[in-house]
Amino acid sequence: MSIVDKVKEMLGQHGDKTKRGVEKGGGMADRKTGGKHTDKIDQAQQKASDYVDRQGDAGPGEQQQPGQRPGGDTPAG
Repeated sequence: MSIVDKVKEMLGQHGDKTKRGVEKGGGMADRKTGGKHTDKIDQAQQKASDYVDRQGDAGPGEQQQPGQRPGGDTPAG
């Protein structure tokens, strides 16, 4: 198991802690930049949160691909 796989597994198990860390880091970055990049920081935080959610839904040892629903289904389109 590679280090990347281990990190992804930990994300799935500790998503709530990861999201709190993302929020704290985003808040710190926002303060350090004086609020100049709030919109970009918020976007990055949202994408990170969405990624954590996808990894938690994928289950242990699986990585969910972008555009893929939990359980491996792809959206109709």
